[in-house]
Amino acid sequence: MLVDQPGRRLSRRHLLLGGAAAGIGAVGAVGIELATNARPQVVGQPLNGAQTVPFYGAHQAGIDTVPQSNATIIALDLAPTTDAATLRRLMKVLTSDAARLSQGEAALADSEPELAVAPARLTVTFGFGPGLVAAAGGTAPTWLRPLPAFGVDRLDPAWGDGDLLLQIAADDALTVAHATRMLLKDSRSFGTVRWVQTGFRRAPGSVKPGTTMRNLFGQVDGTVNFVPGTPDFERLVWGAADNPGWMLGGTGFVLRRIAMDLDKWDKLDRSGREASVGRALSNGAPLSGTNETDAPDFAAKTAIGFLVIPEFSHLRRARSENPDERILRRGYNYDDAPTGGSVSNSGLLFVSFQANVDAQFVPIQRRIDALDLLNVWITPIGSAVFAIPPGCAAGGYIGDTLF
Repeated sequence: MLVDQPGRRLSRRHLLLGGAAAGIGAVGAVGIELATNARPQVVGQPLNGAQTVPFYGAHQAGIDTVPQSNATIIALDLAPTTDAATLRRLMKVLTSDAARLSQGEAALADSEPELAVAPARLTVTFGFGPGLVAAAGGTAPTWLRPLPAFGVDRLDPAWGDGDLLLQIAADDALTVAHATRMLLKDSRSFGTVRWVQTGFRRAPGSVKPGTTMRNLFGQVDGTVNFVPGTPDFERLVWGAADNPGWMLGGTGFVLRRIAMDLDKWDKLDRSGREASVGRALSNGAPLSGTNETDAPDFAAKTAIGFLVIPEFSHLRRARSENPDERILRRGYNYDDAPTGGSVSNSGLLFVSFQANVDAQFVPIQRRIDALDLLNVWITPIGSAVFAIPPGCAAGGYIGDTLF
């Protein structure tokens, strides 16, 4: 605002310049408003936050769903007095609110309904531990128990076990945080939080769709994975595998919290990193090939007779000649506050789905445990196994086949 101060006269020049500046400001404001409003007005271009994943169906969402960019994985311990009737009430409430939130609707007792309007492909996947199955009076799969001990493990009980699993994932961190709070409010009178683990991937639009994720070592992580709808997926993820009847349409869940020593990794040169993994860091191609999806040639040798893909490489140790020893991977990076003078406190939340944990996951882990050079830089510090029940129809609830 121009002020007529004592001893100073407002000249015609001042008035003209002031008006011009105001005009420029007004034009700028209009331009900003147009730019701000332009994207939502594009016909046929829905906002990413409006995208939804169906909740109801034969299988739970969040397994064959294209992995979202943010995930929070939670384990709850049930109250000691929990029985089948109590569990039915809990799962009915959780199912109802998870279904609503996944479609961009507020939970029934949502105190912040405005936060539910952008589901951003939100999925909520529930899993049952042996304690919950026992409380429900059901028969647990034979593999529903802690994994066998491995030599490389340095497990912290703070990151293991639990009765009820919630895997909450979306392409927006605020959506995940809100859904997490709503579902924990639903369950707080039924049990207590045992642990919470959060992870992330690339944000939507930052890389080409279908690009394999990278972990914090810079490695392409998860090249060979099942494709939903294929016979292998149906057999090795949804397959019966001698599971009890209530598991039909469900699967097994393994979570391994793997600490990655990035400070130590920094000291390794590029060739050493690639040899330990068995793949090129640039594009994830096996060292015997050119492209990421090339089949590795484990017999290929260098000019002086060494194996191109070393026997100790992660690629070689994770690969089996038995086609049944395969799993569906769905990993997330984590990056916590550094401690003890370290630059980083980072790692991988390695999530896998398989019809039978004993037959599919354990043999792979035994080979990795026996001889995998990558173990020099990675350490499993958490481990948990859950049974993922099938999905449900509208009007039903997750776990109704068990209860």
